[in-house]
Amino acid sequence: MKKYNSLTEIQTLIGQKKISLPGLLDYYFEQIEMNKHLNAFNEVFFYSAAEQAKVVQQKIGDGIAGKLAGMVIGIKDNISYKGHEVTASSKMLEGFVSPYSATVIERLIREDAVIIGRLNCDEFAMGGSNETSYYGVVKNAADTSRVAGGSSGGSAVAVQADLCLSALGTDTGGSVRQPAAFCGCIGLKPTYGRISRYGVIAYASSFDQVGTITSSVGDAAILLEVLAGADDYDSTVSKNVVPAYAKGLGAFEKKKIAVLKETLESEVLDPEINSAILSSIEQLKEQGHTIEYVSFDLLDYLVPAYYVLTTAEASSNLSRYDGVHYGYRNLEASNLNELYKKSRAEGFGEEVKRRILLGTFVLSAGYYDAYYQKAQQVRRLIREKMEELLNRFDVIVTPVAPTPAFKIGENMEDPLVMYMADIFTVLASLTGIPAIALPLGNNSEGLPLSIQLMARHFGEEDLLALSHNFLNEHVS
Repeated sequence: MKKYNSLTEIQTLIGQKKISLPGLLDYYFEQIEMNKHLNAFNEVFFYSAAEQAKVVQQKIGDGIAGKLAGMVIGIKDNISYKGHEVTASSKMLEGFVSPYSATVIERLIREDAVIIGRLNCDEFAMGGSNETSYYGVVKNAADTSRVAGGSSGGSAVAVQADLCLSALGTDTGGSVRQPAAFCGCIGLKPTYGRISRYGVIAYASSFDQVGTITSSVGDAAILLEVLAGADDYDSTVSKNVVPAYAKGLGAFEKKKIAVLKETLESEVLDPEINSAILSSIEQLKEQGHTIEYVSFDLLDYLVPAYYVLTTAEASSNLSRYDGVHYGYRNLEASNLNELYKKSRAEGFGEEVKRRILLGTFVLSAGYYDAYYQKAQQVRRLIREKMEELLNRFDVIVTPVAPTPAFKIGENMEDPLVMYMADIFTVLASLTGIPAIALPLGNNSEGLPLSIQLMARHFGEEDLLALSHNFLNEHVS
């Protein structure tokens, strides 16, 4: 069976009775078995997925199937699915079975997607390489000596290696876009509040957003259409009307596009990524879009502001994992204080502990004003600067990551090097705007390259249509 790149293609073949959904699911099970060395899945839902596939196949036959019938999708292991384990790839939550489903899971099932398993990620979504997982490193299918990217590395590799059609990830500072870039996939981070976070294990609540990793813009559009919208369980989610994103893909409008020149002039940017992006800019010009290079003088403040704020929120969010209510518990502690200390010290990995300590420090008396409050002020400045740009331009172009996928272990010794790899993705996260990572082919070593497009708040419709036309995808 060949690799399918879009839901439309699969639905057509199922309609022609050339394939069946249970048969397609079996193919993906075989692919997962053949690619176990990539370590993309923490668990495959053999039984529940097979049962879902039978039910959906019957609904297809009866003509009553939902929009996502035929889609086999994996979910990042920080998204709750009733009756299934959810661990955030941490020893702290090993064996924890979710008593309810996240809103995004309920919406997938309602539209007849088949959920094939939970995907490996950096522990509690904290990492940019998928090397901090309790379940081990996820390997890039393009070169298994290299990282998949993080934190949604398992989600990206599952799509890259044809282990499922699409995958859900979460994006706090680039955790959907960067692994999608490293694996040659399409990674969409919607506007903050576009998709409900209910049932998603929190890292940094004012940044976290569910996103998608797909092989086609069309699949990103239909997934966003299904997942977006108001939710009584999440007070931060937008009540804005959800457009018919998939129907809008065929529309072509000439856009005013800004290129942040400091990002392309950055000394950390890989020359082959730079060259591929410059070629893409020429392609956009040829398609009739207006391109202008603009200055963004706050680039050096992005990563520091992001890490001060997200570690502070992580410190607060992860305080609930105390060895008492659920999750990992040290059984040798002689008193309550020792129980807390030992359970947290043994249950959390090194990177998570580092971020909790950093966050606790910046929130502490005497340092709150100097760090946390100052970072909030910087965030406001960055947001105002971006709003000003997006009042003049429809789309902003930058790289996704400064380099292609790096070697496993290469950056683990120096956290600052790893953190600086987020320099181009955290801009959309700090400002809450939508952003998409698009593949640009491979470099001379066969490693995927990519470009990032950003739009104004709730501008996903324009972003998806432009991406669709840029990649010259066929509209069925």
